[in-house]
Amino acid sequence: MLLAFDVGNTNIVLGLFQDGRMITNWRLETDNNKSADEYGMIINQLFKYEDLDISEVKDVIISTVVPSVLYTLQHLSVKYFHRKAIVIGAGIKTGLVVKYDNPKQVGADRIVNAVAAHAKYLGGTIAPGLKISSDALFEKTAKLPKVELEEPGHVICRNTINSIQGGLVYGHMGMVDYIVKKMKAELQEYSADASQEVKVIATGGLATLIDGGIDCIDYVDKMLTLEGLEIIYRKNKKIRKKSPGPVREGRDCDYAEDSF
Repeated sequence: MLLAFDVGNTNIVLGLFQDGRMITNWRLETDNNKSADEYGMIINQLFKYEDLDISEVKDVIISTVVPSVLYTLQHLSVKYFHRKAIVIGAGIKTGLVVKYDNPKQVGADRIVNAVAAHAKYLGGTIAPGLKISSDALFEKTAKLPKVELEEPGHVICRNTINSIQGGLVYGHMGMVDYIVKKMKAELQEYSADASQEVKVIATGGLATLIDGGIDCIDYVDKMLTLEGLEIIYRKNKKIRKKSPGPVREGRDCDYAEDSF
């Protein structure tokens, strides 16, 4: 089995794959203060809860936008799964043509999502997500409270809670709608066939909330990143050397890291 880690600023999403099929997934809070052993114990309990054998995990792949958590998960992989994890980064085979001015600046999550969407990655836009925007509003203001991220039902709101919810949720809906329209227009400049239809796929924990208020999203796939990790793993696993035996803690297992 393959265990995939999608590490975001707010959550770590884990996907367990067997023979290319996701059999289950979990969502944990991203915590820079947790040790490899703490994460290991949590994951061990998740496996036991679903009556799965953690020893059946034969490989690990990690995509992260949180560098401080990466070392912890790499250590976890060696100690608990006896494998040095594949980490999405420079040199990993993806099959993509990344047309960013500097491809190394593209976040791992965006690369993985593009692989899963089977699209050439031309570029993109970075904006703060709903959760980050909400946290920033709460942390940087003296009196505004933290609120649940949900639609208040009205744009013209009559209390502070609903007003914050409206600004966050409807503001992000408008942002996504505008950006998608602009992207579709710009894609016409790249496409040899101007009539080619563009499909929009949304992913992430709050994708359904945003999709509920706009018409520009064609599909919501919350597991898109995990599926992309599994695809990338299949592209790279042939050049990993098979470990001759269990890896002792503190010792990397053998694999062709320089081949990626």
